[in-house]
Amino acid sequence: MVIDFESKTKQLIDSLKAICANYGLGNDGNEFKIITQVFLYKFLNDKFAYALKNADERIAKATDWEEAYQALSNDDKEMLNLQLGADTAILQTQHFISSLFKRQNEADFAKLFDDTLRDIAITNNEIFAVKTDGGSKITLFDRVSEFITDTSKRDAFCKAIINKVAEFSFEQIFTQKYDFFATIFEYLIKDYNKDSGGKYAEYYTPHAVAKIMAAILVRGEVKNVTCYDPSAGSGTLLMNIAHAIGEERCSIYSQDISQKSSSLLRLNLILNNLVHSIPNIIQGNTILHPYHTEGEKLRRFDYIVSNPPFKMDFSDFRDDLATKANHERFFAGLPNVPKKDFDKMAIYLLFIQHIMYSLKEGGKAAIVVPTGFITAQSGIDKKIREKMIEERMLSGVVSMPSNIFATTGTNVSILFLDKSNRDTVVLVDASKLGTKIKEDKNQKTVLSFAEEDQIIETFNTKKVVDDFSVVVSYDAIKEKNYSFSAGQYFDVKIEYTDITVEEFNTKMKEYSKNLESMFSESKILEAEIKKSLSGLKYE
Repeated sequence: MVIDFESKTKQLIDSLKAICANYGLGNDGNEFKIITQVFLYKFLNDKFAYALKNADERIAKATDWEEAYQALSNDDKEMLNLQLGADTAILQTQHFISSLFKRQNEADFAKLFDDTLRDIAITNNEIFAVKTDGGSKITLFDRVSEFITDTSKRDAFCKAIINKVAEFSFEQIFTQKYDFFATIFEYLIKDYNKDSGGKYAEYYTPHAVAKIMAAILVRGEVKNVTCYDPSAGSGTLLMNIAHAIGEERCSIYSQDISQKSSSLLRLNLILNNLVHSIPNIIQGNTILHPYHTEGEKLRRFDYIVSNPPFKMDFSDFRDDLATKANHERFFAGLPNVPKKDFDKMAIYLLFIQHIMYSLKEGGKAAIVVPTGFITAQSGIDKKIREKMIEERMLSGVVSMPSNIFATTGTNVSILFLDKSNRDTVVLVDASKLGTKIKEDKNQKTVLSFAEEDQIIETFNTKKVVDDFSVVVSYDAIKEKNYSFSAGQYFDVKIEYTDITVEEFNTKMKEYSKNLESMFSESKILEAEIKKSLSGLKYE
């Protein structure tokens, strides 16, 4: 049943993409908005039907549940809606897909379609709107038909959409585990995640990295905690840590400068039973205008995860950060504005400092960084590492294989911070793990489930494995000039073999013969070269 619904869902997504292509929106910048918003409209409709039937046995047993619901008095409807979970959008009967399906031959159907989506958005604005750092609200739906520039084709476009979404119901999938929705979400946005030639180039964290981060950060039962990502993207890291903790045991907070990312994150939260956290999703510049506060100070969080952008031109607001109010947050300093190549400014250094500042006492964090950060011997990089060691907040580091991200050749490591870790530090060199595959035009390294579990188990049990992991003290890291590279702590091993005098003499004769042969070949080659040169004439 799950496989059947998964194939039907993917077929629906593909059909919506085909409709967009047929109306000139294939590979258009607005295609992702149409696909995700129509999918969400379908999802909310079927979720409402599922929730109603669970809340009222009469509706569940009715031959036509919509007629049974419509027959209720307004007071009964309101009472029933109050019984629905906060993660269910409240819909009126005119919002139902079936209602639009029946009215598709009316004049100005495109306007009716858009008005319906906008009305749903306004009705549920308090729960489903994403805020900007300036306080504005980004509603759930746009006027979808208006992405079609030819007004004469808008009615036909909306009819094609409503006929596709009316073909089957999602209702039965709401009994499935959230892994199902993660699969659907990834399929839904797969074409909008490619850095090279794709339609939507937001950075997308591989599931292996997200899984490792969550499994190391969350151990044992955790309750009533806050989880934060200051560069959330579409929310892969937040979803993984929320699943590890339990959706009902945590609240999600995020900020991301991209409006597209924030919209996708909202969709991810809706699919993953985290609607209660949507008011905490902020679209805005985290470094310049951090939104989440407690009183006049920035909010501190129990868990922080982040795969920040590594390089970005922030020269236009770099000087705005150099204020007295930011001195404590950016304790190690701000990268200078280069004379050229502004887009190579190391903005990840600001994110690391922001995360350290935003972590509660006893809090934990996991941050993806370029591997060069863990050994740099000067500048802001080293000052940050020094503070992590001096304040005893480094839990460990995992250096990942090259090309773990298909879209970048930059080698990455994961920093794990834990403000309660006063003991030893685990350093893991997982760079030799994984299998290289071709993904589109890029080479990618994929970890097997066993390799992922190997990294997690080694880190969590603080296991020492030759040429793979070490467990070191904070003082040992100071002695190594604050290097976080596991390889610099591996023991150099010399193998000793017991042999007899005769065996030793035999080996030495073999080495002598090999050396004589090499010298002999070298002399012959030298003689041939001289002979060739003597025959040359220069004019």
